Amino acid sequence: MHPRVRDRAPEKNKTMNKTIIEVKDLKKDFHVGGGIVRALNGVNLSIVEGEFVAIMGASGSGKSTMLNILGCLEKPTSGIYILDGVDMAKLNKDELASLRNQKLGFVFQSYNLLPRTSALENVELPLFYNNKVKSAERKERAEKALIAVGLKDRMDHMPNQLSGGQQQRVAIARSLVNDPRVILADEATGNLDTRTSFEIMALFQELNSKGKTIVFVTHEADIARFTSRNIVFRDGHILRTEDVKDRFEAIEMLKNLPATDDDKDAVADENNAVGTDEKKIA
Repeated sequence: MHPRVRDRAPEKNKTMNKTIIEVKDLKKDFHVGGGIVRALNGVNLSIVEGEFVAIMGASGSGKSTMLNILGCLEKPTSGIYILDGVDMAKLNKDELASLRNQKLGFVFQSYNLLPRTSALENVELPLFYNNKVKSAERKERAEKALIAVGLKDRMDHMPNQLSGGQQQRVAIARSLVNDPRVILADEATGNLDTRTSFEIMALFQELNSKGKTIVFVTHEADIARFTSRNIVFRDGHILRTEDVKDRFEAIEMLKNLPATDDDKDAVADENNAVGTDEKKIA
């Protein structure tokens, strides 16, 4: 098999069979002008703990509405949504907000970072809504999250001092800081170039290999091949659901990309350093 694909799910996910998300006959209507637009029409969906699922579809297919409902940002018109054993219809506004903060992590296409706030403070933000977490613990958890996404040396940087990929890593760290049950990502690679997109997908694959459940909305078929299952929407329905048999491995695909100027400069600097050391020894 080609080294960049894998024909099975990560080993850790094989033993996980608890349903973390369950949707039954879900419908969502929007009132537009004098009429009603049905964005979702009788959707049935189950996602198992530890899965890495892509929700796909063209603009207007219902995929973004589905993600908003899964994220408790919108309520369905009818139907059932159960998250980690809890029926969302039975919760009031405050209870929904608390559950959203504790069980869900969000990653957006546009990063949604506070511009005059450091990477560390941006990651701390969700913990401010948890009165059980004191200041010292809040900082410690934010630091660990940033280290986990490879930004140990960028904690004090402002968003405008970070590249697009680094800003998205901050957003992913922010989504992890509460140790959520599910990460919801909305076109998380939409603003990134190919190399940076692969780096972000490598990070998501690493998180998934450690057991994180990830729901990833994308319109890009190539990006969807980094996940383990694709759910395709059309006109408010699920058109098809398919396991990804030849899953792309982001780490391997990064190795096959042409070297960037930064990579070449790093190699040149390393070679120069080696040459200087050899002269000193001589």
